[in-house]
Amino acid sequence: MLLVPDRVLLPKGVAKDHAVLVKKGVFREIGPADELTAKHSHLDPVRLEGHLLMPGFVDAHHHLTQSFGKAQAFGQPSEIFKSVWEPLEHALDEESAYLASKLSALEWLRGGFTTVADAGTRAPVDVEVVAKGVEEAGLRCVLSKVVSDGKGGEKHLERWDGHELIHPSLAIPVPEDATAKVLKATARMCEEAGAVFQTHVNEHLAAVERSLKSVGRRPIDYLHHVGALGPATLGAHATLLSPHEIKLLADTGAAISYNPVASAWKGNAVAQATMMANWDVRFGTGTDGTRGDGFRMVDAAESAQRLTSGLSTGDSVCGTGRLWLDHATAGSADAVGLKKKTGQIAVGKAADFLLVDLDVPELTPSYDLEWELVRLANRDQLTAVVVAGRLRLWRGWPPHWDGPALVRRAGKVGRAVVRRADIDRVDPTPGD
Repeated sequence: MLLVPDRVLLPKGVAKDHAVLVKKGVFREIGPADELTAKHSHLDPVRLEGHLLMPGFVDAHHHLTQSFGKAQAFGQPSEIFKSVWEPLEHALDEESAYLASKLSALEWLRGGFTTVADAGTRAPVDVEVVAKGVEEAGLRCVLSKVVSDGKGGEKHLERWDGHELIHPSLAIPVPEDATAKVLKATARMCEEAGAVFQTHVNEHLAAVERSLKSVGRRPIDYLHHVGALGPATLGAHATLLSPHEIKLLADTGAAISYNPVASAWKGNAVAQATMMANWDVRFGTGTDGTRGDGFRMVDAAESAQRLTSGLSTGDSVCGTGRLWLDHATAGSADAVGLKKKTGQIAVGKAADFLLVDLDVPELTPSYDLEWELVRLANRDQLTAVVVAGRLRLWRGWPPHWDGPALVRRAGKVGRAVVRRADIDRVDPTPGD
């Protein structure tokens, strides 16, 4: 395909009058439209008037099998994994885990995500059912297996090695779930395999205090102490970091998933993302399964920094729109171990991209498109979502399979799962 959009979001910024050549699911050439159309005169250029071609969003932290329980988290106190998420996932069987994963994949595609990093499921099923759901939907996935007992990691990494859309990863939900020996071995195994080791770190005050009581150190400090903090490590949340821990992240090259919506919904704090950016800490942005909307995620990412540090310091810039777009695409791809594969419109990268309608009231008139995408764009402006060069969504729905039928089926099964799960919710309505 020779695509000629109005604008292309390249690593250096927005470019006009450019074209991209996609072949076998990869960007093969990018350059001035007149040069590429002349060079490839045998191809009929697909002219995409009024559209931006941009990288797909990359979700650096997700839980695909929790999609049936999103609404169960509203109004709940922080650290609800034992009261909501564990009971919900334990109630899943193969069919419902598959449906939950495919439903989530469809929602995330509709929100402009072309890649997600799944942090591992507690469901009593083989992760193959999760892989099946996302692969059928056409979503790229960094798929974790929980290996807190130190078993099955090598087999999982080998099982998905070389797969087009499924990229294996290993996970230990929180550092104190495993022995120091297992933590170190898992991190080393991932580093040697070119995969990522995922874990939740410093998310809630209770988690930090639990770590101090059980192992005598804060989570990030403990990972470093046992030799499990390095370039292959991806820590989710990191909302409560000490200056020492920020320096450890910078020194070791470990990555963080900044999850601003999760902080707003159920967190104790907001990760210091602008601080991390200035300390050269690698970080991406993630949803934590809250909602699959890339534009709302980057808006939340910038807004949370403005509210927690920008206003008090008079920082009216808060990183600029470019920072948040970068960390939601290329930065997230780097954090989840796919820096060489996706996250940019660049030669040699997978053709994972969005076509965004620019001829809308929200973006008219346009002066600074990068800021406008962060502050003003919406997922209803997505004309197309493409992963690995294949059209996965056209105007919100898959063109090659029945999305509405999946939604109807998942709705029935999901309600049954929630009914049989022993979820312990706090009544969020005061005064009743």
